[in-house]
Amino acid sequence: MTAQPSPELRVSGLAHAFGPRAVLEDIHLHLPAGRTLALVGPSGSGKSTLLHLCAGLLTLRDGRIANGFARTTMLFQQPHLLPWKSALDNIALGLKARGMARGARLQAAHAMGRAMGLDELALAQFPPQLSGGMQSRVALARALVLEPDLLLLDEPFSALDIGMRQQTHRLLLAEQQRRPLAVLMITHDVMEAVALADQVLVLAGTPARLRWRLDLAQPAARRDDAWVHRQTARLLAQPAVRAAFDLPPLAHGVSPADAHSPADPGTGVAVGGQARIAGDGCEVAL
Repeated sequence: MTAQPSPELRVSGLAHAFGPRAVLEDIHLHLPAGRTLALVGPSGSGKSTLLHLCAGLLTLRDGRIANGFARTTMLFQQPHLLPWKSALDNIALGLKARGMARGARLQAAHAMGRAMGLDELALAQFPPQLSGGMQSRVALARALVLEPDLLLLDEPFSALDIGMRQQTHRLLLAEQQRRPLAVLMITHDVMEAVALADQVLVLAGTPARLRWRLDLAQPAARRDDAWVHRQTARLLAQPAVRAAFDLPPLAHGVSPADAHSPADPGTGVAVGGQARIAGDGCEVAL
């Protein structure tokens, strides 16, 4: 019996424009099952446009998007909860749309809500009674209870404080450890991208193109704060990345290699093509 290939999302030669204004150009990316890919870049660089194209919310103009995942769910920057329904009913909303019986959907919603750290009181409350962090957890539970194969994240954690954000990150990583969930996320927070992603792509320019790729071999569940800070410093030390974010050049006499400890494995270098360098990080200029 022939094994079925693992599902994947593949974007090839994508370009997009709004009227005469070109927004994206020559975008290529590949996301297999169980992996997380983060898109970072300055405001207005087309990150949300690219995510919306992958979600099918915009009509593709040029290039190809091949989504082999059976179930795709998107989590937006705002929770978008129904204020007249309890948190539990909000979590169960997608299951209701699928036609699942009330008892079964409430049971599934309750289990997912508890997995997201929502207690009985929170599940019984209405969205206006919940904090912003709790609302974000309800929205994440609503997305994950649908058992998606591909989760699209449009900066849903940007309004959370650092403690709540890290808690939410741990909840998402726990779900990925449970099953091969693929995640495509966009964020302004480079440190968040480094904390969660297996691969980070930097998007910049007018029209925007992919400028840099950072591959992270260390499993996200094993990354501590020191590791994340070190890798983020490496990434932000690269001239191409600094130019993408309109950051000033490094101080005279400071090189990108100075941004990490000599005890660390190979940092990777800016090279053309798809070369990979052994170590816990690999950077490739695109």
